[in-house]
Amino acid sequence: MPTPQRIVLFARTTDADTRSVADFLRHETVGGVLILVAAAAALVWANLGPDSYQAVRHLGLGPLDLQHWTADGLLTVFFFVAGLELKREVTVGSLSRPANALVPVVAAACGMIAPALIYLVINLAPGGRPEGWAVPVATDIAFALAILAVVAPGLPAALRAFLLTLAIVDDLGAILIIAIAFTHEVSPLWLLGAAGCGAVWALLQRLRFRGWYVYLPLAVLCWWLTLSSGVHATIAGVALGLLTRAKETDSDLESGHGAPVDRWEHLWRPVSAAVAVPLFALFSAGVSLAPEVLRTMITEPVVIGIAAGLVLGKALGVFGGAALTARFTRAELSPGLRWAEVFSVAVLSGVGFTVSLLIADLAFADQPAVADRAKAAVLLGSLLAAVLAAISLRRRTAYRRAEADAA
Repeated sequence: MPTPQRIVLFARTTDADTRSVADFLRHETVGGVLILVAAAAALVWANLGPDSYQAVRHLGLGPLDLQHWTADGLLTVFFFVAGLELKREVTVGSLSRPANALVPVVAAACGMIAPALIYLVINLAPGGRPEGWAVPVATDIAFALAILAVVAPGLPAALRAFLLTLAIVDDLGAILIIAIAFTHEVSPLWLLGAAGCGAVWALLQRLRFRGWYVYLPLAVLCWWLTLSSGVHATIAGVALGLLTRAKETDSDLESGHGAPVDRWEHLWRPVSAAVAVPLFALFSAGVSLAPEVLRTMITEPVVIGIAAGLVLGKALGVFGGAALTARFTRAELSPGLRWAEVFSVAVLSGVGFTVSLLIADLAFADQPAVADRAKAAVLLGSLLAAVLAAISLRRRTAYRRAEADAA
């Protein structure tokens, strides 16, 4: 009689298992789902157990509480990945060719200006809070790309490239806003120390040095010095990403490792998608949805301004900027794209989540109740933009499919 095979529980994972999990986490849809689950968990927790949610959120761990460790610490990983992606696009990608980049770059700029203007128009009236003008300007790249991949897989790849370029430029604009508008007191010595770390990082990159045991402590030191300087700590992540080498050398090709910007993005993207952003969402998206709170929110200028900025401002700004650029310059859409599809992507760009939540905390740092309403407006506006974009993109996909069947 054959001996039954034993079932081994919790066996040690192999390198192949680890790689497959990491590759799974690199998919845009997975990152978007994890963020959505974390945000939903935050809302449930904050409304069913508000005392415990606030207690854990403000639990002190060393110099910062848990909320600030996720916003100022873990979110630096997200911005580091964004910096790497931006460096690659500027050096060897779509942004390195001005003629190809002009339409999405102008569309992104207009897509930041229009929501800010709509917000200000609504909040310059008595009772408004104009200091929150920057909240609706950001697009969440993970959510937007995930929605596009799920609801419109049949649309041209050029549409994804347009959205990716748009979102990268949008991230750069949001980073500049955080660095300039929300930096009030700067300690020059601490900032000089952070700049020195950046210079050492750039020098090591130039010398083709590969030792992680030097880069990791250097990155942590740069982050701490930036935090101590008064500049938002996530700027350190962006800066180090932009200082990373993007062009492959002969030695990179011979070793098969590729340029550091590609290698490190591949390494850190799962950490950003599975740990950094979901934990930030968990400790930032928890706002009260009690009926009395929702009733008062409907008439608040800050809520109306953010929701209108995300849903209307983003769509009008992105589409208008792209159309005007194509009309008055030699720039044109990628072959195979249609203006109706560009409009659908413009609506999708109104999904502002991660960076919008961060800016809401920064804009209303001394007004926690207003910050919670602003974050609720971000969730509401992003949800509405996502639903409208999904409907529009599905219609565009069905139209293309009907055309293909008729051909």
